[in-house]
Amino acid sequence: MKVLIVDDDALIRESLKLLLDMEEDIEVVGTASNGQEAFDICKEERPDVVLMDIRMPVMDGVLGTKLIKGSLKDVKVMILTTFKDDEYIREAIKNGAEGYILKNQSSDSIIDCLRAVYKGNAVFQKDIADALTSMMEKEKRKKPDIDLTLRETEIMRLISEGLSNKEISAKLYLSEGTIRNYVTALLEKLELRDRTQLAIYYLKNFG
Repeated sequence: MKVLIVDDDALIRESLKLLLDMEEDIEVVGTASNGQEAFDICKEERPDVVLMDIRMPVMDGVLGTKLIKGSLKDVKVMILTTFKDDEYIREAIKNGAEGYILKNQSSDSIIDCLRAVYKGNAVFQKDIADALTSMMEKEKRKKPDIDLTLRETEIMRLISEGLSNKEISAKLYLSEGTIRNYVTALLEKLELRDRTQLAIYYLKNFG
């Protein structure tokens, strides 16, 4: 897994690089101090996952995420920040971030989250998931008038919990191909882009 580290604090960048370089399955392909630098490096290095801070000079992580996801759709972005402001969370996810965790995590937890995002899972720290749920409650959105089966709802719930297709197939005793077909059908039915949006949709409407 190729990772790009983005943070305006040089000490944090170097600390994260030292930490990740110790893992056999992780290669740090670069570091950046703002969203613009991150975008420029992504165009050259094509990392698998960008570990992105939020509040940075020149260009923040929200806009950096938007640029990266807008033109490099295979590059995944996981937010790693000290900020859990509702607006940051909402905008980062709206712009395509696959994960959002806080810097108060243990090093092992950060690495586990990176690997989960790399595998295609949506990763939200409990504090962030709680904030998302709170935001959705405040918006008081009604459940959409879309007919979903119990199985479809169950699969969305498991996606929202961060399970991969393989893990869901084992849990539900269905083939991995069947789960993939369910996910594809759900994305089309709900007019959503990816698993992250499915997870958010579930939390909004059924969480």
